[in-house]
Amino acid sequence: MPVEQMKENGVSVLNVQGSLGSDETQELEDAVLGLLENGETRLVFDFSELDYINSSGLRVLVLAYQRLKKASGTVAICGVKDYIREIFEVSGYDKIFSMYPDRGQALEEL
Repeated sequence: MPVEQMKENGVSVLNVQGSLGSDETQELEDAVLGLLENGETRLVFDFSELDYINSSGLRVLVLAYQRLKKASGTVAICGVKDYIREIFEVSGYDKIFSMYPDRGQALEEL
């Protein structure tokens, strides 16, 4: 699972590709922790190229959310495919995370 990091309009964007399961989660967690340690307060997770996520992947998102909430930061998720959106809805995470159809709208809101 490649994770591409970039900065757009002063916001850190993590473009996650492929699968985000137990074996692939560490790369994303390392990227998130690195950004948080560097003082980032606005993160966008772009899932437009994500095909699978399990509870390990969701745990990394919750970790980012909890840490950024304490620092008055923001986490947004964009580009989620319908079947992955269902996972967010069933778990109730769609109530926690701001979700946008695409990166452009997520960046506008942040």
